[in-house]
Amino acid sequence: MGRLIYSAISSLDGYLADEEGHFDWSAPDAEVHAFVNELSRPIGTYLFGRRMYEIMTFWETADELPDEPREIADFAALWLAADKVVYSTSLDAVSTARTTLERSFDPEAVRRWKAESDRDLSVGGPHLAAEAIAAGLVDEVQLFLSPVIVGGGLRALPANLRRRLELVDERRFDAGVVHLRYTVTGEPV
Repeated sequence: MGRLIYSAISSLDGYLADEEGHFDWSAPDAEVHAFVNELSRPIGTYLFGRRMYEIMTFWETADELPDEPREIADFAALWLAADKVVYSTSLDAVSTARTTLERSFDPEAVRRWKAESDRDLSVGGPHLAAEAIAAGLVDEVQLFLSPVIVGGGLRALPANLRRRLELVDERRFDAGVVHLRYTVTGEPV
């Protein structure tokens, strides 16, 4: 059985992008990127909302770029090997291999995928993750906290949703980024 994992790189005050939509302040250095790659190895399927999918399509051809660092080529290979599901009412088609377009998020379908999968699944994008968390589907939350405060923008975690989490791992990186890994216990707060 696969687990559904929500992983995000956030500002210390909990935003994925600032009020102008910028997230360049969260670009991982080589050490963090290599760690993200290791966390991504068990992922067999990525679930994305439209905006996150459009950002992630970069990885479809990143392995073709000259002189890219090893961690970039490594993640590109992981991306290419994984299945992707994009939830969007506005996309007409997808532009990446191994990708399925769904018009709406179906929690029962995700439950089946988890039950039938021998690999983990990842949910990307805060809006889709909020739906998955609210449906009780997310098993693990992984946050990379960047040493920056942006004061507002796109929240990493949903407002008005209460879940108890258990810290199972943590790691500090040289650049000041901190990784926190939690299991979702399902217990009421």
